[in-house]
This record gives sequence, C-alpha cells and structure tokens, in this order.
Amino acid sequence: MVGARQVGKTSWLWSELARSGVAPLSLDCAEPVVQQWSRSPGLAVTDLEEIVEPGTPILLDEAQHLDEAGLLVKGLIDGGAPGPVYVTGSSSFHLLARTRESLAGRAVRLEMHPFSLAELADELAAPGPPALRRARIREIALRHAVIGGYPTAWLADEPDLVLDELLNAFVLRDASDLFRIDDLGAFRRLIHLVASQAGDIVNLTEWASLCEVSRRTIGRYLDLLEETHVLFTLRPFTGGRRAEATGRPKVYFRDPGLRLAALGAPFTAWAERPDQGRLLESWVAAELRKRVHPLRPSEELLFWRTRSGAEVDFVLRNGDELLAIEVKATALRRPTISRGARSFVDAYRPAQLLVVHTGQDMDTDVDGVPVRFRGPEALAGQLY
Repeated sequence: MVGARQVGKTSWLWSELARSGVAPLSLDCAEPVVQQWSRSPGLAVTDLEEIVEPGTPILLDEAQHLDEAGLLVKGLIDGGAPGPVYVTGSSSFHLLARTRESLAGRAVRLEMHPFSLAELADELAAPGPPALRRARIREIALRHAVIGGYPTAWLADEPDLVLDELLNAFVLRDASDLFRIDDLGAFRRLIHLVASQAGDIVNLTEWASLCEVSRRTIGRYLDLLEETHVLFTLRPFTGGRRAEATGRPKVYFRDPGLRLAALGAPFTAWAERPDQGRLLESWVAAELRKRVHPLRPSEELLFWRTRSGAEVDFVLRNGDELLAIEVKATALRRPTISRGARSFVDAYRPAQLLVVHTGQDMDTDVDGVPVRFRGPEALAGQLY
C-alpha cells in the first residue's frame, strides 16, 4: 500500500487485520536493526519460522527506508513466509520501482489518498431533504478545498499547524535524510513555485533560473515530489483534430491544504478568500486524480490546450469515453460555456461536459452533447 505521509495507510491495515482476529508481526523499517535484518531474505525467513506461528501476517511499515524492499518481499514470499506480507510506503523511489520489477504476479498494489469528498460526505447519507443534504455537502467541499483531506488536519482545531508540520517533516527529514538532497533551499523554492503556479504549464527553464539550479536538477526534484505523492502531473490530451499544444505538462498538489502550507498562505474560510479560482481548480484536480487508478492504462486524467490558447481544464478518459470538465469559481447565472470548451466538444464529442461552479444546477447541450452545470458537491458522486 502506497501513499503520502500520514494519510492513514498503517491505521487502515491494522483495522483490517484486527477484523481477521490474527495479530501481525509489525516491523518498523525506519529502525536500523530492521534494515540490517532485511539484507538477507533467506535468513529473515528462517528467523520468522522460529519466532512466529504459521499464518501470522507480516507488516513491513514504511518500507521506503529499506535499500531493497522489493527484493526482500520477493524473498519472503518465495522463501515461504509464515503468512501474507503487507507493505506500506510513501516513496516510489525506494519502494515502487523495485517492487514493481520484482513482484510481478506476487502482489496487489493499492494506493491511498487523503480523504476524498465522497468519504467525507458519507456521514450525510441518511435519508433527508435532498436540497439540505446538497447544501451541507457543498459546505464540506468548500472547507475541503481550503484545508485538504489529510486526516489529522481535517480533524484538527488548527489544521494549518498540522500541515506546516507535515510539510516541514517531508522537506527536512525525507528530502535531506532519505533522499540526500543537498540544496534544501532550492528544493523549498521549487515547492513554493509549484504551489504558486499550480495548474500552469510547466516551465523548467524559468524554474531552474529562479531556483538557481540546472533544468536537470529541477526535473529530478519534480520526479521525487511526484513519486512521494506530494505532486502529480497532467499530460496534454492530443487527438489530432486541432492544432494542439503537446509536450509540456501541468503540475498540481495532491492535497490543496498542503499547497496552501507550501505557499505560507492563511487558511481563511472560502467566502473570505481572494484566490478562489486557483483554489477550486486545484481542489477539483486533486479530487479527479483520486478517481484514476494508477495501474489501469485505460484511465487517464489530462488537460486540453490548442496552440491558439483554447483550453479545457480537465479531460477524464475511460477507454474510448471522454468527460470534459471546466472549473469556474463564480456562480454562473446562465448555462454558457467557454470558447475552449465549445471547440473541444466540436472536435471530440465527449460523453458530456461538466462545468463545476458555485451557482445553481443547470442543464443544456451543445450540438447534442449534454452540458451539466453543477456545484462542487457533485464530485461526491458519480460523474458519468
């Protein structure tokens, strides 16, 4: 199970194992003694046979701290571990790449995200007036867009302090100790730049100049931030029916609250914020990313842009079916769509166009393509 720091990977696994009634042997891979023990999978299996009962689950927690996590797990499975092996990790650099290579056919990979709006809205599933429920989910969505979905932050009285601490733990502990980044100043500046330009086209040359490092270093830092589930990138959708921009991606934070912490911005309520446009777009991006399974190539989250500047914020692809999504922080009074959205609809005939705004629900169509105008609460349910 992979995911960002403190999203609840270990807590969830413990709750699932508790239901089975069998206590696991839990190993903290950040401990030096566990790291030393793990270097010989054969000896590890021998030790496990002697100290635990058959059928006992083995939990390797924070396995990114191991030099060869995938090879250890492969050795445990092939060597006859006493029970199933569960592995958690927050870093793809130290876990996923090697694990994917060595555990083909031996493992199931799960990805855990911060709380989604759908999870937070579950408590409102009881029968009641639909309009009241939608209004309450919208309140939750707009708070979610500010503080994000990290469990400890969502439940805290002062989420900004929790998120500041989480960001500092990643930068100071993981970046410097685990990933051996020497220029922490440049790394911090890059995180701040991405936070301030979230949703813009990536410009490595500009970022390298501002951070006073090479383009190659910026690319390596971005890879690290993506592999550790802090950021994610969107590629442009290219179907060949327009003069489309190709190549350069966009970058978003996986959690909007962590983005505000990186900016050093205040966590004021939605109604008081001057940055509602970028905030809502960043939140929608993060919510849509949670719907895309990383191991299903038929599912993709993309954006669309032509060389002349026509653009659609997001394109969700599921096989041959397309869903186009536009984000407007204002409360639209009439069902009107942008020039970019109309161009995309004309060219690619998506299953529908969804416009997320802060006004009332409206429906129309463009040449037979359904266009739905919905509040952010719509992201708690099915989109198609």
